[in-house]
Amino acid sequence: MTVPDTATQSSDPPPPPPPATIGYAGKFGKNPLEEASFRAMCRRLPAVLGHTVRMAWAVDRRAVLLLLGCQLLTGVCAAVVLGFTARAMTHLLGTGAVPERLHAALPDLVAVTAAAAAGRVGGALASYADGRITPRLTTRADVALVSAVCRVEASAYAVDGFADRQEAAEVGVTRTTYMVRDAQRFLSSLIRMTAAAGVIGALHWLMLPLLLLAVLPAGLGAVLSARVDYATHYANVADRNVRGMMRFWATYPRHGDEIRANGMTGYLVYWYRALSERIDRRTLAAAPRMLRIVLATSALGGVFLLVTWTALAWLAGTGRVALPVAATAVVAVQTTLAALSALVQHGAALFHTSLYLADMRSFLDLAAERAPRRGELTVPEEVDEIRLDEVVYQYPGKDEPAVAGVSLTLRRGEILAVVGENGSGKSTLTKLLTGILLPDKGRVLWDGTDLARARPDSVWDRTALVPQNFACWPLRARENVTLGQPRTHDDAPVWEAVDAVGMRDTVERLPQGLDTLLARELFGGVELSGGQWQRLVCARALYRRTPLLILDEPTSQMDPRGEHRIFLEIKRVAARRMTVVVTHQLENTRLADRIVVLREGRVVEEGTYDDLLHADGLFAELVALAKDR
Repeated sequence: MTVPDTATQSSDPPPPPPPATIGYAGKFGKNPLEEASFRAMCRRLPAVLGHTVRMAWAVDRRAVLLLLGCQLLTGVCAAVVLGFTARAMTHLLGTGAVPERLHAALPDLVAVTAAAAAGRVGGALASYADGRITPRLTTRADVALVSAVCRVEASAYAVDGFADRQEAAEVGVTRTTYMVRDAQRFLSSLIRMTAAAGVIGALHWLMLPLLLLAVLPAGLGAVLSARVDYATHYANVADRNVRGMMRFWATYPRHGDEIRANGMTGYLVYWYRALSERIDRRTLAAAPRMLRIVLATSALGGVFLLVTWTALAWLAGTGRVALPVAATAVVAVQTTLAALSALVQHGAALFHTSLYLADMRSFLDLAAERAPRRGELTVPEEVDEIRLDEVVYQYPGKDEPAVAGVSLTLRRGEILAVVGENGSGKSTLTKLLTGILLPDKGRVLWDGTDLARARPDSVWDRTALVPQNFACWPLRARENVTLGQPRTHDDAPVWEAVDAVGMRDTVERLPQGLDTLLARELFGGVELSGGQWQRLVCARALYRRTPLLILDEPTSQMDPRGEHRIFLEIKRVAARRMTVVVTHQLENTRLADRIVVLREGRVVEEGTYDDLLHADGLFAELVALAKDR
């Protein structure tokens, strides 16, 4: 009797699961402008302008002065154009022969032409100044964001909403490109409007309030539209964040084999399309609201504009203003209207940009809060002892501590092996030893110096870590060993570290030796195998020659020859430092002077390999399971 394969019985398999609904709670879970009033939003503009000027001043003071000077020149030119236009109109529409009127108006027309030309020159110089400021300002914001993320405490990555706040800040960096341009055009419009309004107000007091009423609805509509657009952006922050992560993983060549061999291509494309469509649905759902805002404010603005022109016609028709004044008023109204419209447009754009820049500043403030503030003590150059006193660490959002009351002492010249089942706290313990994480309770002391009171750089200058999930940096082979921190001007120490892990032949066969880019994705770059990368990562740690050396599963991808070479080197250099080896390969723990066994964040056994093997505890059980294969 043949038992049918249940996996082949169903001709209608279930559809792929849709992307998870992503959200978070806490103080970052709410749109900061959700309950902000229109007046409060408008009050932000002066602060945004001031912040923009301060940032621009910091990167290029001469360009800022040039930009502000050009704005003043533009305003003066606008006033001159309108003033001399009024004088020219008086001559052109006055009495007398046409040639005489033209001759009388000629100086004023020349002045109008010269002022208009000067205004154009000022505009060109303003664009030049903008071109000097914007790239450097964007770079400054981008570097500030990268620096902030690199410098936060490692525990910040587990804080609720941190990744999403970072995504929102990334958008703020891209919006920095528009900040100076929007501010410059807003100021230019404001100055031109002020000049034109002064002229039109002098012609007749009634015209100016009518013009303001004609443009005010457009300003209200632009700001409300920006608010709707930002609300849509805020709702999509988390989805865009995870979509960007998936895009990287799905298109990264290093993972291409796994994607293809496991048949994931169809699902990844479906997942990416489904999440993108969810983002699009939120964006499209906002379109009707935007349309209603634009239609309502445009209709209201049109009514007020009609009233303005009607009032001007009434003033001219009833003789309340002379015909030359009325003609000048037409030009002034057109100029003022254009300036007001530009002011509203660029003011709304500046306000819109300010929303994203506020996200960036908010994240930088959050990162500053999470930056290490540990004290100014310095760890000695040579460390003889590291002691953990009742150390407890619990990750945010977790119910149980990852490390629960561990006391441990490491001494110079000793090799300590740390073993345990998955999730027992091994990697967290290494992060506590190096000060990457600070304990919630207890202390970590390096020769009596509490890491909570020591400068982080003084600690990390004395550590070397081979992490379980190591980075394959798209750098040259040399920098992948030195990590950009060369000890000498020659490559002798680099080759010494490469020799120690048995990689000389491999590196010498690279197209440019130590100068070869280790990234297949880059032109001229090459790729290493997993084991070769792991050897190179061990070379990094050996190159540093630090008092503390930690290796977390250092040979998991190596062949037996490479693994044997690495452990021989660990034993050879052990006398000059404290060495911690985290491994699931329990036979490798024979080289250790002492073994610590963790379970659920606690030390449950401690001793030599032979002592623990005969103690009939967890270590002996794990060794027996490893042999029973």
